[in-house]
Amino acid sequence: MNKLKSITLVVALMFGTSVFAQTKTEALKDAKATSSATIKMDFDTVLKYTLPSALDMMGGKDAALKVIQATYEGMLSQGFVFEKAEVIGVSEIVKEQGQYRCVVENFNQMVMSNQRISSKSYLLGIYNEADKHWWFIEASQLKNDALKNQILPNFETKLSIPEDDVKVEPIQD
Repeated sequence: MNKLKSITLVVALMFGTSVFAQTKTEALKDAKATSSATIKMDFDTVLKYTLPSALDMMGGKDAALKVIQATYEGMLSQGFVFEKAEVIGVSEIVKEQGQYRCVVENFNQMVMSNQRISSKSYLLGIYNEADKHWWFIEASQLKNDALKNQILPNFETKLSIPEDDVKVEPIQD
């Protein structure tokens, strides 16, 4: 009987570890898919990975798509170019308030109006168990209490969410 308990414990630990590792791996994969879709201006894919409550706040998926497309078109007409969008890493996965969560660190580099904008920013990832993929939201939005309460009411986390770091440099000819 002791041997059966030991085998059960080992199998449970192996399964738990592989699910945890797979979840972190999946978070990284989904964050990279979102980053790549952003560069390619594939907004349907970006919205697939966007936290639904953020989409609701924008009037739903169709309205959000129109806003994003119009915003990018305006930026492109002013010379906007996305040079880089990279996922640097994913934090540990935690389970809080019934959700699996992580923080994703990104680096973006853009050019606009003869300026190079470099940004280290962070996303909050929340695992969508029904569809088996991660949703993301800009973590900086969680610093605004009114916005946070609309998007994630009663949100609490022990995850460390660093401040974004944005640098703007003039481009010298």
